[in-house]
Amino acid sequence: MEKHTHKEDIIAMLTGTFLVAQGVFFLQAGELLTGGTAGLALLLTHLLPWSFGVLYFIANSPFYLLAWRRFGRRFALNSVICGALVSLFADHLSLFISLNTVNPFYCALAGGLLMGLGMLILFRHRASLGGFNVLCLYIQDRYAISVGKTQMAIDGIILASSLLLVSPITILLSIFGALILNIVLAMNHKPTRYKVTYQP
Repeated sequence: MEKHTHKEDIIAMLTGTFLVAQGVFFLQAGELLTGGTAGLALLLTHLLPWSFGVLYFIANSPFYLLAWRRFGRRFALNSVICGALVSLFADHLSLFISLNTVNPFYCALAGGLLMGLGMLILFRHRASLGGFNVLCLYIQDRYAISVGKTQMAIDGIILASSLLLVSPITILLSIFGALILNIVLAMNHKPTRYKVTYQP
């Protein structure tokens, strides 16, 4: 399979992280959650006086070592850059856009689709957002289980544990958004359909 050029990888990283940040923006607007480290960061914004971007980058940090050891230096560095870009974009989108009318169902749908598409672009250009994405890619690489399936399982556990802190309606809509995100990944990033080499 023809490899992407370095220029294409850079454009893809900017595009993917921007789409993910847009998805986070919709989830925040609807006061919703999601799975993975993004969900943890969104949840912690209700408990701590720090921004989503700061919490998100901190939550992702331990996984970058796994990325380095399992997938190589280039993948790990790309993931660090992507995690930082999502944090930066998400914390500053409010300077450029605001929503006067918010429908939580639409926010869940748009947030899930945008985050899923953004992650898909990053995966196909030898990058991720760190966090559980790295673990899911490792499982796919080692056991040929698609990213979407493992990510969905992890997201379900995180959202279920959030029941103690948010309303059941919020959880249901958040599960819907996470389901949309993982359907995008499960349908479009199968190990037998699109092979990506992560080692440099």
